[in-house]
Amino acid sequence: MNLIIRLLLNAVAVFFLANILGGVAVENYTTAIIVAAVISILNLLVKPILVILTFPITIITLGLFLFVVNGLIILLADNFISGFSVSSIWTAILFSILLSILQSVFHSFLKTDSKSN
Repeated sequence: MNLIIRLLLNAVAVFFLANILGGVAVENYTTAIIVAAVISILNLLVKPILVILTFPITIITLGLFLFVVNGLIILLADNFISGFSVSSIWTAILFSILLSILQSVFHSFLKTDSKSN
C-alpha cells in the first residue's frame, strides 16, 4: 500500500512540475503515473550502472556529475514514454532536482502520518 501511495505522490510531483517548467510536458495524469513508475524502475536498474561508469568524473567534480546522471535518467524516460517530453539536458537536470525536492517533501509527510498512527 505504501508503494502505491509513493508512486501516486511521485506522479503528482511529475504532473505539477510539468505544468510549472516550460520545457517539460506530460499529456495527462495517467501518463504522469507511468512516468513516475518508469523513473523509479530506471533509478533501480540503470542508475547504479551509470554511477559506476561515471565514478571517476563524479570524484573529480566532487559529486556534481550526479546531477547529469539524474538528467540522463529523465531523458531516458522521455525516450520510453510517448506522452512525456523534455526539451533539453538542462531542463532534465532542473526537473530532476525539483522532483527530488518535491519527493522529499511528500515522503516526509508520509513519515509523519505513519508516526501519528
